[in-house]
Amino acid sequence: MSAFGPALGQIAVLAVLLALTVPAAGNLLARTYTSERHLGVERLTYRALHVDPDADQHWRSYAMSVLGFSLAGVLLLYTLARVQQHLPGSLGFSALPSDGAWNTAVSFVTNTNWQWYSGETTTGHLLQASGLTVQNFVSAGTGMAVAAAFARSLARRGGGEGRVGNFWADLVRTVLRVLLPLAVVSALLLVALGVVQNLAGHRSMSTLTGGEQAYTTGPVASQEAIKELGTNGGGFFNVNSAHPFENPTAVSNLFEVFLILLLPLAMAWAFGLIVRDRRQGGAVLAVMVLLLGTSVALLTWAEMTGPGSAPTLAGAAMEGKEVRFGTAGSALFAAVTTGTSTGAVNSMHDSLTAPGGGVALFNMMLGEIAPGGVGSGLYGMLVLAVVTVFLSGLMVGRTPEYLGKKIGQHEMALVAVYVLVTPVLVLVGSAVALTAPAGLAGLQEGGPHGLTEAVYAVTSAANNNGSAFAGLTSGTPFWNTLLGLAMLLGRFVPIVLVLALAGRLASAHTLPPGPGTLPTHRPLFVVLLSGVALVLVGLTYVPVLALGPIVESLS
Repeated sequence: MSAFGPALGQIAVLAVLLALTVPAAGNLLARTYTSERHLGVERLTYRALHVDPDADQHWRSYAMSVLGFSLAGVLLLYTLARVQQHLPGSLGFSALPSDGAWNTAVSFVTNTNWQWYSGETTTGHLLQASGLTVQNFVSAGTGMAVAAAFARSLARRGGGEGRVGNFWADLVRTVLRVLLPLAVVSALLLVALGVVQNLAGHRSMSTLTGGEQAYTTGPVASQEAIKELGTNGGGFFNVNSAHPFENPTAVSNLFEVFLILLLPLAMAWAFGLIVRDRRQGGAVLAVMVLLLGTSVALLTWAEMTGPGSAPTLAGAAMEGKEVRFGTAGSALFAAVTTGTSTGAVNSMHDSLTAPGGGVALFNMMLGEIAPGGVGSGLYGMLVLAVVTVFLSGLMVGRTPEYLGKKIGQHEMALVAVYVLVTPVLVLVGSAVALTAPAGLAGLQEGGPHGLTEAVYAVTSAANNNGSAFAGLTSGTPFWNTLLGLAMLLGRFVPIVLVLALAGRLASAHTLPPGPGTLPTHRPLFVVLLSGVALVLVGLTYVPVLALGPIVESLS
């Protein structure tokens, strides 16, 4: 038991922090998406954007607003990356290549933050702060807005003619009322914990051998705060949250894990308030916590009891991990960032044990619903809830319904396509990567581990996570293009399908519960929903997992 003492201690502290703050954050989110009052700064923003925040948009108009805004973000960020050498604060760095600029623009706009480059040697301060950090705010806000629209559709009593709210109001409120205030406070706390924040350029220091070592600092804490709060994950430095300037101590490490989990869990709490039944939000939250707790336990066990003589002598698998965090801190971080769409790392995922790497990969394949990204985790879980009530309805021969909304053929068609989109992207993308010479050229290893490296990269991109097995050389035109397409389709096709489903549910009249209605707030539903999530992933991905992490574990 003593070997697992640090793991249990930090999990207990984390659980207490979340229990104290998630309800308050959930209440803030619910008020944000249900209030009819506009703040003064919000009105100025709407006027600048030339939009009417009180217009109740049809789901198609809402979706077009999401796509148009995101396209503008891609074009702007691509342009900044291509002209970086002419920008103030470029630190002398050249422009990103066209394929790299495309990948980076898509990556940050889709809340993926996959990084093929080393931040401290590639991106200047203006691109970091005005390009990447800004997208960290608005890409997270976009996902949260879509989740709010879906929750709002379930709360409406019908006759809404497919109207789900106003994207611009949802986005502006999310950024100004939630993300920006929390990010400011979090950045100040990170600075107090030792994270760097300045506008300095290159610096140098004397080494122990008498030489000179150049290093880069910059606006790190401000980017780190929204990177974690918005489940973005893009690091200022190449080694991300393993760098002492981004994550200096075990205390800052635990605080960053807390920031990652706060809003995804709070979204579930807010869902219960929006639909005016806290028990519904509690059930969704319980499933998220159950799945997350299982993955944390499995990954921690895998790393703390790693096979081989070196882990046995060290007391745990220490390869690729920072000693200031320890194996327990790295395992917790890995489970949380792959269970959300964060993609931040404080250890080398390529050096995880085979079972540990398999758990991290499975977390992403689960659809990142435990608890998932801000917004995307909630609407992903709600789609699976619709699948659960549909299957339950088939068992008893009754038309299924969720929160009084009947689930019919058209709704299930949208759900079926949603469930299939990401697996198709992952499996087809992996097949292309493993059969194309340019894809194979990026692999540093063969055998089951090489297979896992390629599948992990495509899974990370299609699920908008952003973490990687670093044994893959991904900064090539082939990989930048392939992963960029996976990120783009993996983000926006599901969003359009979710909004289409929201439009149908908003129009449907709410029916009172009957004798055959499945209660969706009780422990039975929590177990059913958890089982559906695991079975869908298992049936889809077990073959490729068997050829990668499972074979490597057995060998």
